This record gives sequence, structure tokens and C-alpha cells, in this order.
Amino acid sequence: MATVATGALLWQRYQDWLYYHAGLGLYVDISRMRFDDALVSQLQPKFVKAFADMVALEAGAIANPDEHRMVGHYWLRNPELAPTPAIATEITTTIESIDDFARQVHSGAIHPPQGGKFTDLITIGIGGSALGPQFVSEALAPTDAPLTIHFIDNSDPAGIDRVLSRIQSKLSTTLVMVISKSGGTPEPRNGMIEVQAVYSAQNLHFPAYAVAVTGVGSHLDRVAESAGWIVRFPMPDWVGGRTSELSSVGLLPAALQGIDIHGMLAGAKEMDIATRTPDLKTNPAALLALAWYASGNGKGEKDMVVLPYKDSLLLFSRYLQQLVMESLGKEDDLDGNKVYQGIAVYGNKGSTDQHAYVQQLREGIANFFLTFIEVLHDREGNSPEIDPGVTSGDYLSGFLQGTRQALYENNRDSITVTIPAVTPHTVGALIALYERAVGIYASIVNVNAYHQPGVEAGKKAAAVILQLQTDAVKALQETTIAAPITLAELAAKVGAPDRVEAIYKILRHLQSNDRGVTFTGDPAKPGSLRVAWVEGRG
Repeated sequence: MATVATGALLWQRYQDWLYYHAGLGLYVDISRMRFDDALVSQLQPKFVKAFADMVALEAGAIANPDEHRMVGHYWLRNPELAPTPAIATEITTTIESIDDFARQVHSGAIHPPQGGKFTDLITIGIGGSALGPQFVSEALAPTDAPLTIHFIDNSDPAGIDRVLSRIQSKLSTTLVMVISKSGGTPEPRNGMIEVQAVYSAQNLHFPAYAVAVTGVGSHLDRVAESAGWIVRFPMPDWVGGRTSELSSVGLLPAALQGIDIHGMLAGAKEMDIATRTPDLKTNPAALLALAWYASGNGKGEKDMVVLPYKDSLLLFSRYLQQLVMESLGKEDDLDGNKVYQGIAVYGNKGSTDQHAYVQQLREGIANFFLTFIEVLHDREGNSPEIDPGVTSGDYLSGFLQGTRQALYENNRDSITVTIPAVTPHTVGALIALYERAVGIYASIVNVNAYHQPGVEAGKKAAAVILQLQTDAVKALQETTIAAPITLAELAAKVGAPDRVEAIYKILRHLQSNDRGVTFTGDPAKPGSLRVAWVEGRG
């Protein structure tokens, strides 16, 4: 009887907190998150402020004070909201240009120098310039896409080689898209130089294959213009990388793959309308923010585990990882207080994880909450019966419901977001839903979701290491092979006596790649090593 009563109470809670959007066929269920009415009442003033903050954001308020930038990703799917006619025109003109370029590439009007059609596409980017396009490609690219896409999203030489090895025989029909707002970000710049070298080795004129997506007037923009690249598309100053999927960053590669970009924009626009509602219970993004706050005590005390129960949504957790963690992971709040905010995000897919980390999720440390992504439509066409009256899709649905129940019974909370099918419309809606949820949650916990000082600090630290490498190599080259020196002596020579460990790791990397460095001594005792430069190597 107690089980029935509990089931009845949960059924009522499900109905009380279920959100449904008729136009999108989307459900948001936060009934299995343990929060009470007292918390909801306590947070009401914060939600009122958050809704007002979102209105100001869309109206063009400076939301990124570090770079004195507006944040206008919402305008991308509704140019009428843009604060100036010039921005509205830029948005519509860019989309028209993307449509036109994709049509010309598909028809062969824009083609490789030797004729025929482009068959493949390499996109070179990092962070939001890669994660969004990768997620959308995995989710929506048709099996017979007019261009097969490949991603270079890191500065890993072996990774670059692996990508290029797949298309060596098709390099002469491969379009290259370089994405970088400033043109100075090291990873895309490095990838571009590596790819240029491969094209040159095959006597292919790289500019005849190259497309730039970058800020107007950036270094990359100037390079592409002077070299005569095929075309340049603007990357708006007011769109951050993690919210750039519905800008030229994501729309161009999607269109080239034959994905319906207007369906994505329409789905995002429809979700934007729904998430502007200044009422907690009828705003799906606000419901997510409430659930996140309740689970982590407003301090991110629990991780977000994202489990999409659809293979095509495999990369959704990686996409959300950047969106959520880069937006919310902040040391200081808006008042300058040390708060160390953030929500850690990880995940893979269901039901694969029935046989992986769900064991720990149910019985290990309860330092997380789940987000299930449910897709109602199984496949195109009919499914065979696996058991009498049961299909493989029924099993997948059963695994999701069973896992949700088993976890809740052991005091593990979960959210379930349900969409009818994986389509451009619903993918656009999911992107918009989580963009708004991040903005609302950030307001509630009083942090700036639209800057990333920690990322910039990492870039600056990397630049210091590279300068240290230059200095150390120069100093080594001034020694002789007959007089190797200790690492401490080398550090002193370059004026960095407190950076011995960094110098050791730099030189170890150079030695491993036959770059002119040689060590003598016991590698297990790095402090005793002596190092020298070998002429003719490196």
C-alpha cells in the first residue's frame, strides 16, 4: 500500500511540474528532483531578476564587460530583435550568403580548380567553433550528405595526420573552412598551417580551396582577402564561441552537409519565445535552472550527468560541457566576491551506460544529478519484434524508464527532457533551451555567464611556456656538446631560476621529437640530468 501511495504522490508531482510545448512536442520533467515549495518561494525574487536580466541582454546590454561586448545569439534566429538595423541586416545577409554558397557548391558552380564538385569538407576550429558543428553533424547529417565533413579541432600533430590520412586521395576535391574570430587563436592557426603544407605538398593552390569564418577586419580576414580565398563569412563580435552554433560558425558547415539550417533557426526561435515567459512553471529554461539550483544548493555541489538515449545525440554532452562549464565556472561573482561557482558536466549515451558507469551512479557516491534526453520516435519505417510485441526501441525506452526509477529509489535525482524526434527543428530548440537555462541560472547565482577569464589566463600561461622554450633553445645553442649543463644552470642562463621543471618538460618534449636536444644521466632523477644541443638536428 505504501508503494501505491508513493506512486500516486509521484504521479501527481509529475503532473504538477511537467512542462509541455505543443509546437515543438517537447517535454521537460523535473518531478524527480527533490525540491520543495519553500525553495521555490525563496527563489522567486531571483527569478524575477533573472527574467529582467534576459530582457536587458536581448535588448543589447553590455553583458561581457571584459571585452565591452553585447551578447546577441538570440538575434541570430530573430533579426527583428537586434538593437540596430545594421546588425539585423548583417544577420539576414549572412544567412542568405550561406544559402547561396551552399547551393553553388552543391551544384558545382563553385568547384575545385580542376573542375567537378567538392566532395569533402575540413573544418578547422576549437571550442565552440568545433563542438557545436560536431554535435549538429552527428545528430543531423544525412547518410548521403553532399559533402563529407572532417574536423581538426586540436593542435595534436598525430590527430591532424589521422584526419588528413582519411582524405589524402580526395584532397583535390576537399573544401577547407577555417573558423577563428580573431584569427590569432593558436589551435585553428596551427591547423590551418598544417593543412596548407599538405595542400602545397600535392601542388594544390590552397586559397582555391579555402573559406574563412572570422571577425571582419581580423588577422585571418586580412590573410584570406589578400591571398584570394574563395569567400569570407563574418563571425559576429557579439556572439561568443559557445553560443555560436546558429551563426555562420555552425550554419555554414551544416548547410554544406545538406542540413536544414532554417529548420534549426525556426526551432531555436520557437524555444526562445517559450523561454521568455516570465513565469517559472511555464518557462522550460527556468525549470532547468531551478532543478540545477536545488540539486547543487546553488553552489554546483553536484555534477550534471547527461544521458541522451539516442545514438545521434552522442555528442550533446560534450556540447553542453562547454556551454555550461565555461559559462558558469567562475571564481568571482558580479559583486567581486570569491564564490567558485560552476556545474561539472559529463556523460555519454544510454543505454550503453547501463553497462558502464550507471553502476556507480546508482550505488556509489551521490555527487550528481542525471539529465535524460528521451527521443520518442524510434526510426524511419517499421521495427521487427525482438520478443513478442516488443521492439529494440521498446527496450531502449524501458532501459531509460527503469534507470530513472532505479536511481530515484536510491536517492539519485534526475531531469528528463523529451523530444519527438531528432530533427533540425528539435535540435535548434535544444540548443536554445540550454542557452537560456545557463543565462537564467547565472543570474540566480550572480555570476557573469558571458566572459571566460580562466580561458584567457590559460592562453597567456601557454604563451609564457613557448617563450621560455625559445629562450632555452637559444641558450642551449650557445653551449657546446663537450660542455653539457644542468637544468638548473640552463634555467639561470635564461633568467628563470624558478622554472626548472617547466624547462625540463619543454626539453624532454623536444628530445622525444628529435629536435636537437640530448640528455645525459638518469631519467628517473631529472635533477641530475645534463643537457646539450646537437648541431644538425632539430
